[in-house]
Amino acid sequence: MSENKPTIYWIRAQAPRRVLALARHLAIDADFVELDLMGGGLRTADYAALNPNCKAPTLVDGGQVIWESAAIMAHLCLKVGSDMWPALHPREQVEVLRWISWADHHWSPAVAPFYFEHVVKSTFGFGTPDRAPLKDSVADFDKFARVLDAHLQDRSHPACGRLTIADFQLASMARYWRESEMPMAPYANIVRWLDSLERLPAWADPWPAS
Repeated sequence: MSENKPTIYWIRAQAPRRVLALARHLAIDADFVELDLMGGGLRTADYAALNPNCKAPTLVDGGQVIWESAAIMAHLCLKVGSDMWPALHPREQVEVLRWISWADHHWSPAVAPFYFEHVVKSTFGFGTPDRAPLKDSVADFDKFARVLDAHLQDRSHPACGRLTIADFQLASMARYWRESEMPMAPYANIVRWLDSLERLPAWADPWPAS
């Protein structure tokens, strides 16, 4: 690893995915270190010293250590002067933060059960999807999908009228809606927005080469 490049520690999961997608989209020169989740890579003493939550992603940039994906994305934008984090526009910062917060507290919990059963389980060999309990998750999903769908009625992006880190925060689990059997089809504005993100090469394939 180079002392002059940031290092991003990651696993194949949705929070690191958005950081990796941003890094690729912004053409950031970084060292990418994949941790062995099943082998205990998140629980080593060295890694816990960087991230006491023992989760990924984590960024090390010079003497600065940052965890939490939204903070890492903001840092990377600042590093290269990208307005995907609107550093010079406080009102836009508030708008981006509003949707990041909404994603973390409302949208992510609503889509997570579907993502876990169909993506996490298959990715890490946790067994087959159990669809029965997902029936109880539909009402919560619909409640918040209606909010986002209505917001996107006349918008191409959730915040600031352009691509921001809020897009990546909101879309990281929802992009798997088809394979996760999320009841997304009635929400045409969300589907349109998600499909538009897939046209970004960095978003469609963010994973570093092994």
